[in-house]
Amino acid sequence: MPHSSENYENEVSNGKNLRSIKCKYCSSVILSPASASFANFEFDLPLIRQSKANESNPETERVSLFWVVSDMFTFQNVGFSNTVGNNKYLTCADCEAGPIGYHDIPSKKSYVALNRVNHR
Repeated sequence: MPHSSENYENEVSNGKNLRSIKCKYCSSVILSPASASFANFEFDLPLIRQSKANESNPETERVSLFWVVSDMFTFQNVGFSNTVGNNKYLTCADCEAGPIGYHDIPSKKSYVALNRVNHR
């Protein structure tokens, strides 16, 4: 489901996340308020629900709204997948739902897709 930035304007304060960012599936806290910066760019992220037939070539969705985390120790609960190219995919550390975003290995920055998490 594509989301326009208007849906999320009330989640951003001074360029940072206003509220806690939580897993959509188990409500585990992934990021504390004001710990990530808002960014708007396009990235093809694998779908959370994949059919087993597509394991070698996963279906993706173009995502364009992200929370950017500069230091992986900022996360409260996040897991990292095996390396895929220059990225590791991010999952909820508690229920392993994901990917909720990705970690860019060269820049050491992590990107959490706004449409893959809850804001509470």
